[in-house]
Formats: sequence, C-alpha cells, structure tokens
Amino acid sequence: MRSGSLTRPDYPLLSEAIMAEEKTESVQPTDPPEEVLETGEAAAESDNPTNEPDAISGESAPDATIERLEAELATAREDALRAQADSINARRRAEQEVEKARKFALERFIGELLPVVDNLERALQAAGGDDQNRAVVEGIELTLKSFTDALSKSGVEALNPEGEPYDPQTAQAMSMVENADMEPNTVVAVMQKGYQLNGRLLRPAMVMVSKAAS
Repeated sequence: MRSGSLTRPDYPLLSEAIMAEEKTESVQPTDPPEEVLETGEAAAESDNPTNEPDAISGESAPDATIERLEAELATAREDALRAQADSINARRRAEQEVEKARKFALERFIGELLPVVDNLERALQAAGGDDQNRAVVEGIELTLKSFTDALSKSGVEALNPEGEPYDPQTAQAMSMVENADMEPNTVVAVMQKGYQLNGRLLRPAMVMVSKAAS
C-alpha cells in the first residue's frame, strides 16, 4: 500500500515533462514556404530604384509623344502659311486680270476705228490747201479731232516716229532709202501711224528708214 501511495503522485509529474518536451519540439523555427520567398523577391525587385529598363520606358514615351506633336504642329503651320500665300497670290492675279480687262476691254473696238482715222487723215492730205473746199476740209478736221480726242480719253496714243531712231518694237520698216542728211537707221517718213493702248501696241507704225549712202 505504501508503494502505491508513493508512485501515484509521480504520474502527473512525468506527464507534464513529456508535454513540455513536445511543446519545445513544436515551436522550433521552420523554413518559410517557397511561395513566400518568391513574393518577397518580387517585391524587392519592384522597389529597386535602379531598375533601368523601367526608368527608360517611362521617360521615352512622353518624349516621343512631344516630338511627334511638335512635328505635326510645324507641318500644320507650314500648310497654313502656304495656304495663306496661295490665297494672296490668287487674289493678286484676279486683281491683275480685272485691271487688264478694264484697260484692254476696248482693244478690238478701237482696232476697228483706226482705219476710219486713217481715211480721215488721207482725205485731209488729198484736199491740201484748196480754198474752194475749205468748208469740207474744216469739217473733216473737226471730225478727225473728235475721233482722236475720244481715243485719247480711252488711253490710245498715236505713234508718229518721224525723224526718230528706228525702233522695231513700235515700228515696221517698209523700205530703206539712202539719205546723207540723216543718220543711218533713222525714220525718214511715216506711211501710216501706229497706235498703242495703255502701253500695249495695237498697231506698229509703217515707216521708211534711212541708210548710209553708197
């Protein structure tokens, strides 16, 4: 009986020692899972400020966009300036065409009137100083003056280069005659007057030109 009473209190002590030993073994540190390690490495790489590829891609995209927009802006400015210049040139050409049309609208009509002026001048030359037909001559002179005044108001100018150097731009040489009293290539006589309208030649003068005596 004593032996049983002595060993009975020892059982709880033994069980407590065993449980303490199991707890000690259970709290020993273990290696972390592979997934945790991989997640930590990814986070470390993302926090790394020296990641050059990310930094380059983050800076080059805005720069490329800015350069593209600047190029498009420059192209748009050039197109606008070109369109403005074309508009100004078109307006100037239109104004010039209108001015030419205004100045030379009567060109054909005046060309039809020039033979009338020529006939009146021939009539005066044929009449000469005949006193018997003095009234007729005066009438022809007044008619010729009215014609020439109307033509002058419209910008018509007569070309009568007698005694002047021959100008092939405004005169047409019908013949050449020897004349010792004049310089060579000088208009000796005008067979038919020339006319120009606002500086544009309507008809060249038909003239005789001098040449050196042989």
